[in-house]
Amino acid sequence: MESEKRCPTCFEGRVYAAVEEIPYGRVATYQSLADHLGCRSAQAVGQALKRNPSAPKVPCHRVIRVDGSLGGYVGRDSGGSVAEKRSMLEREGVRFDSLGRLASTECLWCWSD
Repeated sequence: MESEKRCPTCFEGRVYAAVEEIPYGRVATYQSLADHLGCRSAQAVGQALKRNPSAPKVPCHRVIRVDGSLGGYVGRDSGGSVAEKRSMLEREGVRFDSLGRLASTECLWCWSD
């Protein structure tokens, strides 16, 4: 049986639209995205991104944890998916330190609300 594709909720659509504003080579945090959307929950943003049906076209790989670590990618918090997220960001020029955290805050994106 083929699984049905579900349409994004209104909230998910708002999350995906905001993520599309993050420029190539820049990253935003789950919390800054939540703040931009007027949502107090970085976790809700993460859950929406987990269900992103259009990755990497909707570049959810550009959203990281507030501590500078990668967070999850395509619904996984470790393994090949997260390595793929890091690889995509590194191809965009985003660098990480030996602990896997953002090496410089210069690439952090903030919305000007």
